[in-house]
Amino acid sequence: MNSAYIVVFIMSFITLFLMRKVAKKIGLVDKPNARKLHQGAVPLVGGISVFLALCAVFILYLPMNLNLALYLSCSAVLIVLGALDDKFDLSFKIRLFVQAGISLAMIVIGGHSLHNLGYLMGSETIALGEVAGSIITIIAVIGAINAFNMVDGIDGLLGGLASVTFTALGVVFFTSGNEYLGTFCLLIVAALIPYILLNLGFLFGKRYKIFMGDAGSMFIGFSVVWMLIRGTQEPNIDAFKPVTALWLIALPLMDMATIMIRRMRKGHSPFKPDREHLHHICQRMGLSPLMTLVLICMMASICAVVGIWSDMNGIAESTMLIVFLCLFAVYFTVISHIWRITTWVNKLLGRQSVMPSN
Repeated sequence: MNSAYIVVFIMSFITLFLMRKVAKKIGLVDKPNARKLHQGAVPLVGGISVFLALCAVFILYLPMNLNLALYLSCSAVLIVLGALDDKFDLSFKIRLFVQAGISLAMIVIGGHSLHNLGYLMGSETIALGEVAGSIITIIAVIGAINAFNMVDGIDGLLGGLASVTFTALGVVFFTSGNEYLGTFCLLIVAALIPYILLNLGFLFGKRYKIFMGDAGSMFIGFSVVWMLIRGTQEPNIDAFKPVTALWLIALPLMDMATIMIRRMRKGHSPFKPDREHLHHICQRMGLSPLMTLVLICMMASICAVVGIWSDMNGIAESTMLIVFLCLFAVYFTVISHIWRITTWVNKLLGRQSVMPSN
């Protein structure tokens, strides 16, 4: 099975170079605008390339069954949806409708849904009925897909955060004795590495830069929530507690929730794009894109480690939830008042204040 990691790494490189040529021919490229400050037209096929490489390796190395076939089918639908969105800028209503349909396929065909939230209130589990479980599953799938879509704002960030999450998932699956799902997650990480290297310009410079695109962010978000549901809801797997899932995707989840609440408080649509995400704020405070990337990935890694450590050491699920909610409250408060805090710190240090951009 070790050869699978090498094969998916090489295939990811090959598909990335092939697909970038296709992208330029069909116009599937990202051009600079008021929100996108990169230079030149950049191919938007990183996610498509990674998916194609993974699809081939999964079929070659993993036993085909209903779960794998369903996962690949749902992923393919999202890849097509994302590519169309990258090309034609689809309405968010269309995206939500298809994402809801994918969620229903998970529930009806695969039987993958949230039916148990764990011991969040003490000594008894919170069991969900069929209807409530299905509704919450749909919300969770849509939420995870859009959480990872929203963090794709600077080079390397989506790939970095996805690698943190899938590495953490691989650890908990292998630790719990599930080699199949552990291998599944680490194969995704191996496929992401070539993309990250090209996206950051570490190989061949900016000339071969490539973006993940909405196809990739949707695929990543769906893959994450697929693994979270399987790892927490299936009795024969039971790799980690449901509340641990919050810690494994803490940064994308908190950033999405914060930005959507702030948009609605301003009277805007929660899906209206802006430059108020954590990575935008970090850069306006003076951090370089690379420093921002390292800082956010470190924060995500710390959250994942805390979640895994708590899970493995039997920390009460109610305690893990309370601490997570406290962390989110602090995060939301800091981000909501970041410019006041920055001004106060700059005055204290005798530096010029950094003002937010419109």
